[in-house]
Amino acid sequence: MTTRLIIARHGNTFTADQTPTRVGAKTDLPLVEHERGRNIGHYLLHMGIQVDAVMTGPLKRHSETAALVCEVLHFDVFDMQVRHDFNEIDYGPDEDKTEDEVMLRLGEGDMEKGRAVIDKWNADATVPAGWDVDVEGIKQAWRALGEALCESDSSYKDKTTLLVSSNGTMRFAPELTGDFAAFTKTRDIKVATGGVCIFEKNDDEPYWRCVEWGVKPHKVLAQSLAP
Repeated sequence: MTTRLIIARHGNTFTADQTPTRVGAKTDLPLVEHERGRNIGHYLLHMGIQVDAVMTGPLKRHSETAALVCEVLHFDVFDMQVRHDFNEIDYGPDEDKTEDEVMLRLGEGDMEKGRAVIDKWNADATVPAGWDVDVEGIKQAWRALGEALCESDSSYKDKTTLLVSSNGTMRFAPELTGDFAAFTKTRDIKVATGGVCIFEKNDDEPYWRCVEWGVKPHKVLAQSLAP
């Protein structure tokens, strides 16, 4: 039998005419659009995936996205579970700063050096100086969730669980595969807003398999409607 974990990033918190900033655990913005959340639900329907449980990080952008998915899947929002251990990370001095401001600080005034720091964060999750990120704590949270879903007496075993979280935390989900470093060498660990990742684990397997990573539902749905 197979246990499945679907991890989705929340939708947009900035409109197209706004300059986005880095918003972490200390900035609780609501969504500014509903399309991405609903598209997650429609993508799961398109894939024939039935969700048995829904978990969400504690921020508005998490719960609002999860609620939109539930709306499409006809899942009772009152059954959603809030998971504080899958909150977004803390960007420290770069909280609510534009990306240019962030790179200038990290590069000590040199934009290219700062860009290299961010590129490293997106490549292998090397935490930039000043950010408050408990890497081992986040990885342990993913491992603990993976174990809890598969316990023999778990109500999640052999079923499908959806978790809505944020980019900074989601990039550590490949810890479930048992070899995070190897995963980062072949995949872009930054997931776009509304992006979906799918992990599966059979009873006889020691680790989870990543069967989908960073899927953009709107693109899959558009392709399915193309003549």
